[in-house]
Amino acid sequence: MNRRILVEELKKKKDKIWDIIVIGGGATGLGVALDAASRGYSILLLEQSDFAKATSSRSTKLVHGGVRYLAQGDLFLVMEALHERGLMLKNAPHITFNQEFVIPVYTFWDVFMYTVGLKFYDLLAGRLSMGKSYFINKEKTLSRLPLLKSEGLKGGVVYHDGQFDDSRMALCLAESCIDKGGIVLNYFKVIGLLKEERGKINGVKASDIASGEEFDFKANLVINATGIFADEIARMDNQSSKPTIRPSQGVHIVLDKSFLQSDSAIMIPKTDDGRVLFAIPWYNEVVIGTTDTPLDIISLEPVALEKEINFILQTAEKYLVKPPHREDVLCIFAGLRPLAANPDNPASTKEVSRRHKITQSPSGLLTIIGGKWTTYRRMAEETINTAIKSGYLWKEKCVTANLKLSSVNADNSSGRLHIYGDHAGEIKTMISENPELGKPLDPRLPYTRAEILWICRNEMPLRVEDILARRTRSLLLNARASAGIASEVAGLMAKEFGFDQNWQKEQVESYYELVKNYL
Repeated sequence: MNRRILVEELKKKKDKIWDIIVIGGGATGLGVALDAASRGYSILLLEQSDFAKATSSRSTKLVHGGVRYLAQGDLFLVMEALHERGLMLKNAPHITFNQEFVIPVYTFWDVFMYTVGLKFYDLLAGRLSMGKSYFINKEKTLSRLPLLKSEGLKGGVVYHDGQFDDSRMALCLAESCIDKGGIVLNYFKVIGLLKEERGKINGVKASDIASGEEFDFKANLVINATGIFADEIARMDNQSSKPTIRPSQGVHIVLDKSFLQSDSAIMIPKTDDGRVLFAIPWYNEVVIGTTDTPLDIISLEPVALEKEINFILQTAEKYLVKPPHREDVLCIFAGLRPLAANPDNPASTKEVSRRHKITQSPSGLLTIIGGKWTTYRRMAEETINTAIKSGYLWKEKCVTANLKLSSVNADNSSGRLHIYGDHAGEIKTMISENPELGKPLDPRLPYTRAEILWICRNEMPLRVEDILARRTRSLLLNARASAGIASEVAGLMAKEFGFDQNWQKEQVESYYELVKNYL
């Protein structure tokens, strides 16, 4: 993926009428773009910031059916998610993994309830099951989770779900879309909608953030897949458009692996205030979360509230022998869930849905809101099918259920470079030709100079943050360590892209400011 080449290609096609323009480069938008491109439609995707910059890079890192939705009795949502979980692990094996979970149980009623409930979870997964659930006694539970508090423990219920790297999944979708003939661009902000005389939308006005150039792009259909910013785009179409998003903030903390010392994850199905809490091994550290705090302010950079951080730490302390404290936290990250609300009563949290919703305005703007990473493919399929039914596209069959994503490589011999799929060999070659490039940038992080250079040449980063927060996961794994390598990463980028010292200085200072929100 080369942004300069894609922009040049786009300029050559400035008079083209695209079948579809997708606004938004998160999980939903990229999923829609890939679905459309793989059916043979011409597709242009524009993202105002970086791919997966907002919600889509700040998930709990799970590909899951939703055990808590099972407890709520939403069987259809669970069945749909379990099916999609199976497809996601099959089609992207290089960035998805089978993760074992243990639910510690402290009453015999919980033993019965969770054992039976998770057997039903297995049943709903059908042939795409990732492993059977079962009860283990206290001794076996503590052998798997040696730092779990043992007082009152009756045992544990073991089950399986998926784990993944969210922002690298987004990049994989972008690459796959480009391979199918689509044009996918980051830092390209839609600033207006174009309409014909009858008021029907026939394109967008957009600005290339990198160059400042503005463009008008024509399309038969415009799809609003901007997540938490969906209402903003809807107001471009109709100033009096009612709010449809009820944002909810989810916060996670990252701790050193010594706080868990296990390859198994812990799932606490009901905390003091009824939330679910996970402690999950991820890239050799531990991610703990999440919270569910309704918010009114929508931002690209949401900041965790102290009460959310304290809730996670205090809940973890109740279950872990080694209680984590504020100074132990390597990173704090917050994301906003774009929950679908009732437009006639947007403030009501009772009417907020975990499901996705697809709507089309009188002027033709097709909007998809809600949902979650696990069901991104199904959401995309339904969005394009809706466009076909409403007459905006000719009929083509969806093929993504069995579409292996670009860069797929199920060969684990690549070790940690496995996440780059078929491209792992290119990075290995760079290191073999220059062993200095194979040394980690910081001993607290796994990433090498070879990876930074390869990312610059192949994954469209424009800012230091793009590399440290999303192409690698340095920011999330250890915010302080990532700040320590920001200057060198800026230097490597400057050399690759021809940027000057002023650019490097501005980028490093900007990154230091960003890191403050993660500490």
